[in-house]
Amino acid sequence: MPELPEVEALRAFLDENLTGKEIARVLPVAISVLKTYDPPLAALDGGTVTAVGRHGKFLDIETGGRGGEPLHLLIHLARAGWLQWRDVLPSGPPRPGKGPLALRVALTGGDGFDLTEAGTTKRLAVHLVRDPADVPGVARLGPDPLAGDFDRDAFAALLAGAKGRQVKGALRDQSLIAGIGNAYSDEILHAARMSPFKPVGNLTDDETTLLYEATRTTLTDAVERSHGVAAGRLKAEKKSGLRVHGRTGEACPVCGDTVREVSFSDSSLQYCPTCQTGGKPLADRRLSRLLK
Repeated sequence: MPELPEVEALRAFLDENLTGKEIARVLPVAISVLKTYDPPLAALDGGTVTAVGRHGKFLDIETGGRGGEPLHLLIHLARAGWLQWRDVLPSGPPRPGKGPLALRVALTGGDGFDLTEAGTTKRLAVHLVRDPADVPGVARLGPDPLAGDFDRDAFAALLAGAKGRQVKGALRDQSLIAGIGNAYSDEILHAARMSPFKPVGNLTDDETTLLYEATRTTLTDAVERSHGVAAGRLKAEKKSGLRVHGRTGEACPVCGDTVREVSFSDSSLQYCPTCQTGGKPLADRRLSRLLK
């Protein structure tokens, strides 16, 4: 799933390639992708892109709209969605079918981008609204962890309201902190040398500081690695920078221990026992159920 660093890189790429250009048409291919109907997508025809922003994992393409009314095209790529920029779009209209293409944004200059989604579970979401806060997923977002005012005290105050949670779940809660998902929560916890199952309520002041610093550093470094990378290469860039997530069975780059995994019904987490859990492997709950 694209998380804050990749979405921020896409934002920067689109800001450079979209801002100031005129939209010819926005063509939905998969019915499931469009989550709003007022205003209609046709309201974007002839409008000029004025800025590209980001709210957590949401991209926000702001336009003047055909009549000059500010409109926001909000895009959430979900788990299997992606954005593919095309310098030259196909001349014919896209055909609905079983392929991955979900929506196309065509510019008057002949360029534009496609939104695609792999797999059969369709969660990619596009909203056209007058105010980003009209999208429930945006309205409920917590603060951005890379914002200038997101300091250690602000982080501690958020955690104080999540003392009954495990630390990985708290980091992934979009209403608590915007933009962090499964991959970067693993990376943050590895950098902080902390178990993903550690209760938030058990964090000491020093551990809270360490977790805050790991959050800022991990995300900042990932954004810097992605800066200037073309949209089509961002997935590979993300994977190359991960130290434990998605690396089950490989050697930890810090201590050399074997990276281990805990599996759940629809996801998994990775961690280093030596760095994070005092050398003790965590129980794989799915495997434990199978053995009973």
